[in-house]
Amino acid sequence: MLAARKIKISMDGKAAWRDNVFVERLWRTVKFEEVYLKSYRSLVDAHEHLETYFRFYNERRPHTAHAGGTPGAAYRA
Repeated sequence: MLAARKIKISMDGKAAWRDNVFVERLWRTVKFEEVYLKSYRSLVDAHEHLETYFRFYNERRPHTAHAGGTPGAAYRA
């Protein structure tokens, strides 16, 4: 379907697993730390909660990949 619409798929290699591993880990974390714990009343409610969660994830939640720092701090460094 994508090829028929002349849409190119961006990947490092031919269907390499590592292309999605970081995004898959992020969404696993979001689901287990936020989505599965809440009962959103609407899409607007879900959007607001996820926006708050991503601010927490990027600015306050320590990450071992950043030696206990945050992704926001690593990005600004």
